[in-house]
Amino acid sequence: MPVRTGAQYVENLQKHPREVWLRGKRVEDVTTHPALRRPIEQIAGLYDLQHDPELAPVLTGEGPDGSRVGRAFLPCRTPADLRARREAFRAWAEPTLGLMGRSPDFLNTTLMAFAESPGVFAELGPRFADNIRRYHEHVRDHDLFLTHALITPQVDRSKGSSEQQEQFLHMGVVSTSEEGLVVRGARMLATLAPMADELLVYSLPGLRPGDEKHAACFAVPIDAPGLRLISRTPFDDGTRHPFDHPLSSHFEEADCLVVFDDVLVPWDRVFLHGDVGLANALYSATNLRQHTAHQTGVRGLVKLQFITGLAMKLSQSVKIDGFLHVQQKLGECIAAVEQAHALIVASEAEYETTDAGTVRPRFDALQTLRVLLATQYPKLVEVLQTLGAGGLLMMPSVEDFTSPVADDIARYYRGADLSAVDRIRLYKLAWDLCGDAFGQRAAQYERYYAGDPVRLLATNYLSYDKSECFRLVDRALALAGDPDTPAP
Repeated sequence: MPVRTGAQYVENLQKHPREVWLRGKRVEDVTTHPALRRPIEQIAGLYDLQHDPELAPVLTGEGPDGSRVGRAFLPCRTPADLRARREAFRAWAEPTLGLMGRSPDFLNTTLMAFAESPGVFAELGPRFADNIRRYHEHVRDHDLFLTHALITPQVDRSKGSSEQQEQFLHMGVVSTSEEGLVVRGARMLATLAPMADELLVYSLPGLRPGDEKHAACFAVPIDAPGLRLISRTPFDDGTRHPFDHPLSSHFEEADCLVVFDDVLVPWDRVFLHGDVGLANALYSATNLRQHTAHQTGVRGLVKLQFITGLAMKLSQSVKIDGFLHVQQKLGECIAAVEQAHALIVASEAEYETTDAGTVRPRFDALQTLRVLLATQYPKLVEVLQTLGAGGLLMMPSVEDFTSPVADDIARYYRGADLSAVDRIRLYKLAWDLCGDAFGQRAAQYERYYAGDPVRLLATNYLSYDKSECFRLVDRALALAGDPDTPAP
């Protein structure tokens, strides 16, 4: 089957009703629900890009049978493949301005990384390695959209999964049979889950001895019996005018709590279970962290470029960009963009070769970028808030343009060289990104994308190859000589 179109993606959602709860009501059809319809249209647009004559060669590559498949599904065999993948990531990040953090290419890349490391899953038996290969082929050949749920509910973080108030408060395996695993409990944070085709489940490192029932890696269709999605309150319920809220009216990601009410996972969809050590090692033992960090880094770069461009345009609109302190802040934004770009390029140029003979980006460069995104993006949000100042708080609504005060709007809201309409449009875009709940979610998303920023920095230290740094220190220490050596 060739890559899907947007219409085929939407049709598949309609053919597979899923249990989604939003504002206390069950959603009958996600493709027509006011809070979900427009984001689904955005994702459908991404699938359509795969058929655009100019972008199809960027977004797709040749699959094993000669048909075109999404480039994120394909392993990289040369450094040129890494650069081509970067361009594909960018081509899908730009239409959503880097604001959809879980576009389909992210988990397509994850699945490719798993399939590229079958030996890891084979530690539990050859069928698990076969399962991950076949599932990768299934998702690739049907061009499916996956979401995932990695985090346990935030009930009592001082205790492990097996120590919670209820045995299966955190998702775990209740029983096994000839058919497969039966799974009960909950996971979060399933971004875009109402709009996805399948759910991929694995664990973040941190499971403890005794958590064996909670150590599992598997996939199920999003409409699997017993699978329930509870969405957070949407930022846009379908009533927001795009002029007033240009971002939240299009890019709502509908983060969900996933409830497993004794969901049956067939054995051919099980990739790991019951092994705490192996579940904790998936990030480091497979190629997962390198390839997902590559997609994340490219998307993050687009997001940084977007907010930097917005800060510069906002400053020019009222001509504050001539002031030195404003130029300093804009210069900091540009520095963040260039750091991100340099780290991505460095990760590709200093690529690593895998045991399978494929190549992957260098992890340390991408890990550093992830650390920077967690701190730099919220900082750029603050820069935009500072530069917008009180102007961000006093923009009129779209209805004012056709009201008796329309002349006042045209006179007093204009910019130095902009009409009132253009300046208001610019400031509303800025407010949606830096002040509205949607924008704050986008900042919080980057801040905690890879977990606790403190733990992220600690991991950076613990996993870093210190040999080169220590070699230089040892050279310097040798200059001192021994204390009993006479001074020259």
